[in-house]
Amino acid sequence: MSTKNRLILFLATGCYSGYCPIASGTAGSAVGLLPAVFLSTISLSSATIVCILFVMGSVWIADQAEQIIRQKDSGLIVIDEIAGMMVTLLGLPFTFPMVLAGFLLFRVMDILKPFPICYLERKVPGGAGVVIDDVVAGVFCNIILRVAWMVL
Repeated sequence: MSTKNRLILFLATGCYSGYCPIASGTAGSAVGLLPAVFLSTISLSSATIVCILFVMGSVWIADQAEQIIRQKDSGLIVIDEIAGMMVTLLGLPFTFPMVLAGFLLFRVMDILKPFPICYLERKVPGGAGVVIDDVVAGVFCNIILRVAWMVL
């Protein structure tokens, strides 16, 4: 395997967290907390740009990883969960209660995949299809967390 393919798999599997034998998506989401911490330390506009670039890069990496693994939306690929977790917490206070609520809400949303998340997962091909459902789940979670934060 080439160095390029090894690097793609390293990134696509969230530093190999995707190889976790149980709940690889949860492991990938936990890895997603690390870049979310970084995003919480910079301005919202800069964090948004970094997040968008990460999502775009994730689409390419997931697409390449699918070709290497030769499996559509393999459970080994968790860069989509990392992107979704970043979107979930984007622009929110990085406090323990908020992070815990965001993490749990994202995992539930990612597992249940309510409409239109399930539709996007099935209909969008390639790396975009791997990533888009988690990013949309992250957007929904971010909105839910913002509303809850304003109410509480």
